[in-house]
Amino acid sequence: MLDLSNRILRTDIAGMPLEWVTYQEAVRLYYLEQVVYACGRLMYRVRGGYSAATGRRSVVELNSIIATEGSIQASLKGRSGYTPPLDNKALFRRDDYLCLYCGDRFRNSLLSRDHVTPISRNGEDTWNNVVTACKRCNNFKAGRKPEEAGMQLLAVPFTPTHAEYVYLKGRRILADQMEFLRAHFPRTSPLRSRQPVDDMDA
Repeated sequence: MLDLSNRILRTDIAGMPLEWVTYQEAVRLYYLEQVVYACGRLMYRVRGGYSAATGRRSVVELNSIIATEGSIQASLKGRSGYTPPLDNKALFRRDDYLCLYCGDRFRNSLLSRDHVTPISRNGEDTWNNVVTACKRCNNFKAGRKPEEAGMQLLAVPFTPTHAEYVYLKGRRILADQMEFLRAHFPRTSPLRSRQPVDDMDA
């Protein structure tokens, strides 16, 4: 049976990754004639109605990656000053579902957002000041800095680029989509070695 839950990677005309879209949204982009080109593997073949004039049935072939005519807002996401919105699911995926204090891997429901410099100590709720922590380690650290609690960070927090953020927001990423995204990651990105994985929801 055909799995229609896989998302299609939408890019701008220059190939900058923008977002994930459903097959219905992709069909709509084709209908609006906003798709400039497609690449990657064929994912879906969507059949529509029959033409009264020709008697032929319409067919839209959807590849795993489609490039569309962009907007000013979309192009801004590729600029160096752009900061993606911070949310826990993307944060946990950035840190590979690891508690960056004890080093163990947990499901989403057992993880929390820890502020390296606590908010109560003028720390900010930003990518560079937050890490994934299991609830036990977060409770133990409490309102202290890691060194005050005798804890050591296992990795340095970082702000993802928009291409990295698109990866972090993806689910069930296909191999060709991952290869495409990886080509847009910074050379030093810790995400370059990642393999496509499903979310660790629970």
